[in-house]
Amino acid sequence: MQTNVAPQTSNITVEDDRTGLSIETLKRAFADNLFYIQGKLASVANFTDYYMALSYTTRDRLLQRWLQTLKVYHEQDIKTVYYLSAEFLMGRHLGNALINLDLYEAIAQAVKESGLDLTELLEQEPDPGLGNGGLGRLAACFLDSLATLEIPAMGYGIRYEFGIFNQSIQHGWQVEIPDKWLRCGNPWEVVRYESTVQVKFGGHTEIYNDDHGRPHTRWIPSFTVEGVPHDTPVPGYQTNTVNTLRLWKAEAGEDFNFQAFNSGDYDGAVATKIKSETISKVLYPNDNTPQGRQLRLEQQFFFVSCSLQDIIRRHLKKYNRLDNLPDHAAIQLNDTHPAISIAELMRLLVDEHGMFWDEAWRITQRVFAYTNHTLLPEALEKWEVSLFESLLPRHLEIIYEINHRFLQDVQTWFPDDESLLSRLSIIEEGGNKKVRMANLATIGSHAVNGVAALHSELLKEDVLKDFYKLSPEKFCNKTNGVTPRRWVLLANPALSNLITEKIGDTWLKHLDELRKLEAFIDDQDFRDRWQKVKQANKQKLADYILAHNCVEVDVNSIFDIQVKRIHEYKRQHLDLLHIIGLYLRIKQNPKMQITPRTFIFGGKAAPGYYMAKLIIRAVNAVADVVNRDPDVQGRIKVVFLANFCASLGQLIYPAADLSEQISTAGKEASGTGNMKFTMNGALTIGTLDGANIEIREEVGDENFFLFGLTTPEVQKLKADGYNPMDYYNTNDELRQVLDRLGMGYFSPGDKDLFKPLVDSLMYHDEYMLLADYQAYADCQEKVSLAYQDKERWTTMSILNVARSGKFSSDRTIKEYCDEIWDVSPVKVELEPYDPSRATLNIGG
Repeated sequence: MQTNVAPQTSNITVEDDRTGLSIETLKRAFADNLFYIQGKLASVANFTDYYMALSYTTRDRLLQRWLQTLKVYHEQDIKTVYYLSAEFLMGRHLGNALINLDLYEAIAQAVKESGLDLTELLEQEPDPGLGNGGLGRLAACFLDSLATLEIPAMGYGIRYEFGIFNQSIQHGWQVEIPDKWLRCGNPWEVVRYESTVQVKFGGHTEIYNDDHGRPHTRWIPSFTVEGVPHDTPVPGYQTNTVNTLRLWKAEAGEDFNFQAFNSGDYDGAVATKIKSETISKVLYPNDNTPQGRQLRLEQQFFFVSCSLQDIIRRHLKKYNRLDNLPDHAAIQLNDTHPAISIAELMRLLVDEHGMFWDEAWRITQRVFAYTNHTLLPEALEKWEVSLFESLLPRHLEIIYEINHRFLQDVQTWFPDDESLLSRLSIIEEGGNKKVRMANLATIGSHAVNGVAALHSELLKEDVLKDFYKLSPEKFCNKTNGVTPRRWVLLANPALSNLITEKIGDTWLKHLDELRKLEAFIDDQDFRDRWQKVKQANKQKLADYILAHNCVEVDVNSIFDIQVKRIHEYKRQHLDLLHIIGLYLRIKQNPKMQITPRTFIFGGKAAPGYYMAKLIIRAVNAVADVVNRDPDVQGRIKVVFLANFCASLGQLIYPAADLSEQISTAGKEASGTGNMKFTMNGALTIGTLDGANIEIREEVGDENFFLFGLTTPEVQKLKADGYNPMDYYNTNDELRQVLDRLGMGYFSPGDKDLFKPLVDSLMYHDEYMLLADYQAYADCQEKVSLAYQDKERWTTMSILNVARSGKFSSDRTIKEYCDEIWDVSPVKVELEPYDPSRATLNIGG
C-alpha cells in the first residue's frame, strides 16, 4: 500500500484575509465580504453589492494602518492639526484608497479574475456631496496631503444626510434634486457612539458663586442635541499613515415621547427627533428666510461645539491638564463658518473647566488660526444679534466681553481715531445689530492667511486692512494647492504613466520634479504620445457628452471648458457673450473659416440665486440654437454638463484644451480648478486674478492667454464712475450680442426671459463684463491661432504640466506646518502579521 506523504515546505507565508495583498487573498476576501457582509450569493448580487464588498475589502486594509496610526499618536508626545470646515468634498473613496494604498493594479486583477470589471464597480460609488465647491475640495486635498506628509491631523465637519443637491437640467433650467448619497449605506465610515457629545441651544444664562465665592456663569439651554461622530479613514499616498475625518450627525437625546404617542399626539411623539436631526440634514439650507438663517447658525455651532468638546476630551485623556493645549493642538478655521469656535472655546475653558479669562484667552489665541477665502463682502458672514440672543445667549455675552476688552486696547493704542473702533468692532452697529464673524476670527486667532498672493495682499489693503495695521505679524499668504494623486494619477492614468516612464514616480510626492519633463520637450516620440493621451481623454469626454447630452462633438475641436460654481463674479456669462458674438459672425458670413470649438460649461447655482440660475438657462438656450443651426456646420458646439461634481471633474480636467479662468480681477480669492486644468496639460485664458497670477508666473507669460483689466484698473474705473453703456454704444458686436439676447432671439417662446440678465449688464455690470468683452474676444482669437499650430500647442501644454509643481497641496501644507501650526511628521510603522496574535487575550 502506497502512502501519500505531504512534501516538506519551508518559509511558508500566511496572509491574513483582512490585510493580505496577494491576488488570491484579495479574491478570497472579496468573495467573503460579498457573502458575510452583503449577505449575497454571487448568483443574485448586483453591481452595488459587488462595489460594497470590494469597498469593505479595501477598508479592511485601511483599518490596519488606521488603528496603528491612532495607537502611535496616542503613545507619542505630538502636536495634532485639527481642521474645522463646514465642507469636505472628498470625492469617491474607493479609487482614491486603492491609489494611495498602491493596490489599484492588484485589486483590478483580482476583480478581473473574479469575472468583473473594476472600472464598472468604481462607477457604482455615489459622490458624497458634502461640499459646494472649491472650499470643500480644498479641505479634502489638505487632508490627503496631511496624511501623505505623515502629519498628525483630524478633519472635523458635518455628516450631512443630504449633501449638495443633484442638479438636473429641465427645459434649460436648473432643478435641484435631493442628494441621497447614503441610500445604500456608507462602507467607509465607522460610527463611534461612545464619543457622542451634547450640544446646547437657546435658553438663558444665570450667575452663581462657587465654593470659594467666585462668580461663574451657567448656561441653561432650552433644548439639547447629541452629536454622534462618524469617522472616515483618510490614507496618505504610499505611507502607513491613515488620519481621520470625523463628521458629526445630529440626533435627539430622546428619540420618542411615549406619553405623547399614547395620548394620540403622534407628531409630537417624534417632534424632538425631527428638530434635532434637521441640523445635519442638508448642506447649506437656503438662508433667504429667518428659519434658514437660524438653521445655518445651528449647523455651524453644532459641529464646532462637538469638535471642540472632542478635542478637549482627547487632550485631557492624555495630559490631564489644559494649560498646555496650544503645545499639542493647532486648530485651523476654514473660512468664517467655524468662527464661532472662538467664543465656544472660551465658554468651555471658562464656564466648564473653571479657567480664568486671561489664561483662557491666551490659550484660545494661540491655538486658533484663520483662513479667509473671500473678498466678497456678502460672503463675510454676519449674524443678527437678535438671533444670537435667542439661540446662543452665552456666546453673545462672551463675544461682547471679547469685543469690549479688544476695543479698550485699541482705544489705548489709537486714542485719536474714533472711527477705527467701529470698523474693528465685532458688533456692527445700526438698526439691526450684527455679529461680524470675520472680525471675531481675526481677533481670536494668532495667524490669518489668504489663499493666493493677490488675495492676501488685498486682505491687508482692503478687507482686513485695519486689523493688518494693528497686527501685521498675524498676516501671511498660503497659496492653495491640489493633490496630484487624485487629480492626475487617478484622473489621468495615461498621462501619469507617460510622465512616470520618463522621470520616475517620485513626482507624485515631490511635484516640483515635473520640471524634468522639460528635458523631453524636443523628443518627438514623447510629444506624439502626449498628443495621443490628450486625444484619448477628449474622446472619453465626447462619449460622455453624447450619452448624457445627446450632442456629438468634434474631438479635434478646441475643448474650451469652464466648470465651477455659477456666480456672476466668475463671469460664465462673459464666455457666453463671446459665443453669441462668434455665432453672429458666422451668421453674417456662413463661409467664415474658424478653428472649431466645443464650449463646455458645468457648475451649480445656489438654489436661491436667481441670476446664476438664469445664466445656466441662457447657456442652454444658446446651445439649443447654435447646435441645431445648419449655418454653423459643426464649427462650434455648446454643452452644459449637468451635476458637476468631483468624479465628473476627474473626467473633464484631463480632456480640456483651454481652461477658462475669467473672473473679474480682484474678486477670486484663489481658485483650484485652474490648478487641476494646468496639471493636466490645459492652457489657461484668464485675468490677473487669484492664483492665475502665480500660474502665469510659473508656466511663463508665453504659455498663458492673458486679457482684461487688472485689479488697480478695476478699482480706478469704478472710482471714476464706470458706465457700461459707454461700451454698449461704442462696440457694434457687443451691442448686437446684448440686443439679440435681450430681445428674445434665443428664447422665442418668452422674448423677455433674459432681459433681467441683459439689464444687469447694461445698467449695473458690477463685475465689468462689458469693459472686458473686447479684450476677451481678441484674446480668444489668439487662442484659435495658437491651436492651429499643433506643435506649438503641444509645447505649451507640456510646459504647463512641467511647471505646475508649485500647486501641489503638499507644498501648501508644508508651509502651514512650518509657519502657522508648528507641527512635525510622525512615522507610523506596521507590525508584521503574526497568526499567533490573531486572537483576543484581554488582560493577558
